[in-house]
Amino acid sequence: MWHFRLWDVQDVAVFLSITLYMCHLAAGAISTHSPQRSLTRSVQEDVFFSLEVSCDGTPTIQWTFMSGAVSRTIGTWQPGGYTNITEDYSGRVQAFNNGSMGLSDVRLQDAGHYVVTVTETAGNSKDTGFVLKVNEVLYEDLQYLSVSALALACVAALLMLSTWLLDKAYRRIVAWRRRKQMPENDATELQPL
Repeated sequence: MWHFRLWDVQDVAVFLSITLYMCHLAAGAISTHSPQRSLTRSVQEDVFFSLEVSCDGTPTIQWTFMSGAVSRTIGTWQPGGYTNITEDYSGRVQAFNNGSMGLSDVRLQDAGHYVVTVTETAGNSKDTGFVLKVNEVLYEDLQYLSVSALALACVAALLMLSTWLLDKAYRRIVAWRRRKQMPENDATELQPL
């Protein structure tokens, strides 16, 4: 007689163990969320790279800067644990427990790609990228405007001074002509009656 069984006890045990392992992997997966991945700032402003990280255990968060052929590590930290910021960024980087990073006093050289690598204790990792564009503040426009305003103020002052001097000269000339047209006391003679 044929005994046809679809599942053997060992098959069921293997299937359940594989399913539980896959569920554990799915539960241990790293999840990252950021509302904005492309940021634009001006020189000397601050920028905040907002990131929410969730995973099993305590993640290690590493931020890296990349631009052209340049790639340098910004820092590595763990929530509630150690923080290691490189010398190039010390004093300008603020590390947050949720994975976010703040960068103050942005420079033109800071424009580029920022990659955050989140690694969980099991060894799984996930990368998330940001793009930062840095605009240069053009002070030449303000300088041109201030120099133009100063030049116009000087021209206006010269015009007012010359108008005042011409008015003074005109009044002196008019007074001199009046004195010249008046008869002198010596030249008047008395007429008999």
